[in-house]
Amino acid sequence: MLNTILGSFSSGVAASTNSYESIATVTVGAGGNATINFTSIPATYKHLQLRTFTNNSSSLNTRTRFNSDTGNNYSRHFIAGDGSIVEAGAATSSDAIFDLTFASNVANNFFAGVIDILDYANTNKYKTVRSLTGWDTNGGGSIHLRSGAWYSTSAITSITITANSGSFSQYSSFALYGIKG
Repeated sequence: MLNTILGSFSSGVAASTNSYESIATVTVGAGGNATINFTSIPATYKHLQLRTFTNNSSSLNTRTRFNSDTGNNYSRHFIAGDGSIVEAGAATSSDAIFDLTFASNVANNFFAGVIDILDYANTNKYKTVRSLTGWDTNGGGSIHLRSGAWYSTSAITSITITANSGSFSQYSSFALYGIKG
């Protein structure tokens, strides 16, 4: 009975591993890089997922833009906590979705993030983004739950992630996946 119940719940909870297809991966080389670009994104998937493993030894806030749109066509929301402090905030009419990833200001301390871009190719609706990012520094760290929107019905064909200050350190990695519908 337990196997039957678990099977029925698990079948609708998560996509199977063959539902994700790698589109592109960018690994930052020596000297770092302040901008990461994904271009020519095919419109053949239901959703996109961006997996990040990044570092910067200075404060690293990022700006994420779709299709090179620099207009005030984005909004964002976040909640973050570190075990003692909880923060929350929002902004509308922004020129980018900020802070989809967030670094810890500690040299060689990488952090991980998973960013979902929902219905990216649907030309009948605005695009919604959700992310979960965080890091640990052996007793310290933070976790961030974020969401945002791009107020355009255009299909997303490119993604640009730019560091507001500094650059992404060597070995930072960004992997873009397509999720089948």
